[in-house]
Amino acid sequence: MSRRRAVPRFAVRTLAVLVLLGLWQAVAMALDNPSFIPAPKAVADRLLLLSTTHDGIRGYSGSLLIEHLGVSLRRILIGSVIGVVGGLVLGVVLGTVPWIRIVAEPVVTFVRALPPLAYFSLLIIWFGIDETPKLWLLAIAALPPVAVATAAAVHGAPTDLVEAAKALGASRRQVIQDVVLPNALPEIFTGVRLAVGIAYSSVVAAETVNGVPGIGGMVRDAQRYLQTDVVVVGLLAIGISGLLIDGILRVAEKRLIPWRGRS
Repeated sequence: MSRRRAVPRFAVRTLAVLVLLGLWQAVAMALDNPSFIPAPKAVADRLLLLSTTHDGIRGYSGSLLIEHLGVSLRRILIGSVIGVVGGLVLGVVLGTVPWIRIVAEPVVTFVRALPPLAYFSLLIIWFGIDETPKLWLLAIAALPPVAVATAAAVHGAPTDLVEAAKALGASRRQVIQDVVLPNALPEIFTGVRLAVGIAYSSVVAAETVNGVPGIGGMVRDAQRYLQTDVVVVGLLAIGISGLLIDGILRVAEKRLIPWRGRS
């Protein structure tokens, strides 16, 4: 992207943010109800309080905002890695073994359709209220998108390339490793980005029980006491950090899959 194109895009996005802030301020002033919609300044003040120790109070529930966010990011990272690795393995199997695809694909679709809270209670019964059910919930949420994307990409590998590799004496493992997977990487990476996004959006559900410290647990706890400004700060932290993570994944995608989008 040239600098001439980058500058106008940055200016447009900055203007859009300023317009949204103006609308937010106008609505907050019109309603004059901080418990319903706090003003931007109130949220900024709360952000400062959550990020520092003030009058002997350290952040929220004894942890600073960055510490809450760090705990949640660690959970998301571990859960996403487990889900992505499991999804890749399952997707390759589904895409290469027809009878397993017929049997297992409805199960994957069923799990993908379930909201996280629907099975979180079951995970708590099985694993207790510590870290294990949270990590399992995030992993289960992240697995189906990768599995579906990988299975579709592997199943749709160009037949001529596969047959040519077999004609040259390549084994089944070599065909998958050297032909099918490189061709499927763009779709797989899209599934990975979706999986990380779904895991991130599930963090509030994962931290419903014993989730403090944790950004989702902080939001849930603040909601009980109608601390709307804390909820807004938490949501902004989740959204902004989610944008940064997706940006990192996009950069990694361009580096690892430079041929994407090229004929």
